[in-house]
Amino acid sequence: MSQKTTEVLDGNAVGDAIKADLADCIDTLTDADVTPGLATVLMSDDGASETYVSMKQKACEEVGINGFHYELDPEAPAEVLFDKIDELNEDPDVHGILVQMPVPDHIDKRDVLNRINPDKDVDGFHPENVGRLVAGNARFKPCTPHGVQKLLEAANVETEGKDAVVVGRSEIVGKPMANLLIQKAPGGNATTTVCHSRTDDLAEKTLDADIIIAAAGVPELVDGSMVPEGATVIDVGVNRVEADNEKGYELVGDVEFESAKEKAGIITPVPGGVGPMTITMLLYNTVKAASLQEDVEVELP
Repeated sequence: MSQKTTEVLDGNAVGDAIKADLADCIDTLTDADVTPGLATVLMSDDGASETYVSMKQKACEEVGINGFHYELDPEAPAEVLFDKIDELNEDPDVHGILVQMPVPDHIDKRDVLNRINPDKDVDGFHPENVGRLVAGNARFKPCTPHGVQKLLEAANVETEGKDAVVVGRSEIVGKPMANLLIQKAPGGNATTTVCHSRTDDLAEKTLDADIIIAAAGVPELVDGSMVPEGATVIDVGVNRVEADNEKGYELVGDVEFESAKEKAGIITPVPGGVGPMTITMLLYNTVKAASLQEDVEVELP
């Protein structure tokens, strides 16, 4: 009997292919004297946030997007952040604005999201953009769920008519992911179940799924016993767990990779799966924002 081989999806390779297509879009914009610009704002001493922002800025540089980065004192009053957002909203060289979360406790995250011009909200979290997504007329799809869609597309995973289970209901991944999967559009038309911390018998739901998207933020929550034979498993989780190594920790996903790989037909690793796609789709949204604001048509991948 031949041994089953599971396809491990390479997010770096899929992301690189999309970036190559985005470079063509950026050339089109450049020919019209437009350089897409992304502003990142960091108001935190959190090491992980600093790393994420520097990765985003590096990715901009690689494809020819102008990066603007601002670091604000985490102790400063909310007005300092709001003034910076207002300034960036008015800056014609800035097409996309990303305020790295989390913001300090004395600032309401919702006030921050509401302050960003929806035309420049390349994260896709402004209430107007959330509403447009739900209505099936998205301006910007949130980066991680959109990246998952692109991974499924690259792997020729058909969503139409399939049973999809999304584990997690966050505003950033779970809810928009479910919305994209149920859209009457390519990459949608799936029968979608959203599970979360109050779900009774999670395994009962996942064992009926053709596609499992794990985004609960719980290390190795989904294991092989919860994965049906041949299912597609997309692991959005990135969790630091203690490990006996030089760093003292290792990164694991929300899926127990080795046992799930035994059952899955297609699976994403952590790291190297969904993560690179999130940054790629941020670049995608920035290019789209520049195209819309400057009224220059580009052929987005």
